[in-house]
Amino acid sequence: MTTPSLVDRFLKRIEVPIDADAQYRNDHWTNRDLIPMPADRRTYKIWSYCIYWCISGMCISAYTTGSTLLAYGLTPQQAIGALVIGALCAGILSVACGWMGERHHIGFTVASRFTWGMRGAYFPVIIRTFTTIFWDGLQAYWGGQAVTVTLGSIITGLAHMDDTLAGGILLTKDLIGMIIYYVFFISIMAIPPERLQKPFIVSSILFGGTLIGLLAWAVSNVNGVGPMFKEPGKPVHGSIGWSMMFGITSILGAWGGGTLGQSDWTRYANRPYAPTLSQLIAAPVTIIVTGVVGIIVTSCADQIIGEVIWQPFELLGRIQDFYGDSPKARAGVFFAGLGCVCAQLGISIVLNSVSAGMDMAGLQPKYLNIRRGAYILAAAGILSNPWQYLSNASTFLTVLSGFGIFLAPFTGIMLADYLVIRRCIISLPDVYIGNSSSIYWYFHGFHWRALLAWIVGVFPTMPGFVMSVRNPETYNSWVRTFNIAFFVGLFVSFTAFWLVCKISPPPGVGLGTGYHEEDMRFGEKESSVDGSSIEEKQEAVLDFHTV
Repeated sequence: MTTPSLVDRFLKRIEVPIDADAQYRNDHWTNRDLIPMPADRRTYKIWSYCIYWCISGMCISAYTTGSTLLAYGLTPQQAIGALVIGALCAGILSVACGWMGERHHIGFTVASRFTWGMRGAYFPVIIRTFTTIFWDGLQAYWGGQAVTVTLGSIITGLAHMDDTLAGGILLTKDLIGMIIYYVFFISIMAIPPERLQKPFIVSSILFGGTLIGLLAWAVSNVNGVGPMFKEPGKPVHGSIGWSMMFGITSILGAWGGGTLGQSDWTRYANRPYAPTLSQLIAAPVTIIVTGVVGIIVTSCADQIIGEVIWQPFELLGRIQDFYGDSPKARAGVFFAGLGCVCAQLGISIVLNSVSAGMDMAGLQPKYLNIRRGAYILAAAGILSNPWQYLSNASTFLTVLSGFGIFLAPFTGIMLADYLVIRRCIISLPDVYIGNSSSIYWYFHGFHWRALLAWIVGVFPTMPGFVMSVRNPETYNSWVRTFNIAFFVGLFVSFTAFWLVCKISPPPGVGLGTGYHEEDMRFGEKESSVDGSSIEEKQEAVLDFHTV
């Protein structure tokens, strides 16, 4: 008998653990985090999803996106209009993208396999992971700044430390804050997603208190909503209408990854339609309310401090300076900053770590699970140098819209395939079979129809994005198309995929069931089933689902 080598023993040791009563086995396509969510882990109720959206919508991203639109040249009224439209669209998309999680209890990573093919699914997973790395780096950088402000209210010397790194862009104190932030983040990621409801409640309450405190301070000091509500807009580029569309696209780009990956969380639902109410109501309401608070506070702070400050933690630092490090100001900054820290920890887990961790688990299920993937994401987020693309409001909005270029076509293709082409009917066993016996193997594991539709969806907006990155002053028809990138990418890819599938129907449509109710065994089928006819496959799939 051959003795295992040192490498083999090491690989065996780092394999992802398997549950004692598992109805699956770890292989190239399956592990505990990728199988349809078992009934005992479906712990999220209606109120759980309301709390989820308090984390996702009532966050610094929403506050900052709303106030950034002012720095981009919109009036507060126009910024609120863009915010409302973008938030309502995000809520509707969340419902549509979350259905497969409610019905089949699978996340985006696994769902990509029936749309893109067993091997082709790596493409959307890698692209989403790549964009999430930048988004997570952004959130971590903000989290580090929030930690710095909070500690600076206690240690005033830290608050006034001006040493810089990275060519003067990164403050040393912010790097210290990021390190501390990641210590807390790594600790919280040890909690399984199905048990995060209570930490989410604490985070929501604390950041809600921060929003109320900032709003009360701002409005009471100017006896109103600030002078910016009475000033005309001065858009950076083009007309007011195109600037508003850019704002809407930025909002959808910011929440695009979250809406695309809604099934990553709706699969935890304890019953069908549990997430729907929160998606339709709580999602837009929390985003709108938080964004409006950011707009009002920014408008008021412009009069009080004399500068448009679109980041809440930066504003807290200015408030401490404005009041000369007084005890009352420091106390207020401490509690408000603590709320910002908790909000950043929550949003990093909800929109980034769990989904991206699942994506990475899908790349190598035998060795990666959600937790390990999230730790890798955290390291990659630091290496993305988020301070480089957060230097000003225009760059920030361009980055958010850039996310939508890649994510919107994925969303359009997924919705067209699942809702229209397949009518919510899929064969769950086949998304865990990595050979030609799977009805989702297509052409050597790749679905050319999806790739074609994605290219068609990305093409109209890519030139404008490149021009905006190279020279922010450029403004032409390509840039205007980029300003509505999410809408263009979504509808063009949806239509293209639907047309291609009508002309050349994909195999396996109509095979499977509309729901997953009970446990089943997952893993590779024996190769002896290769070559089965469609009729035999239909019968085998139906038998596989029989309880």
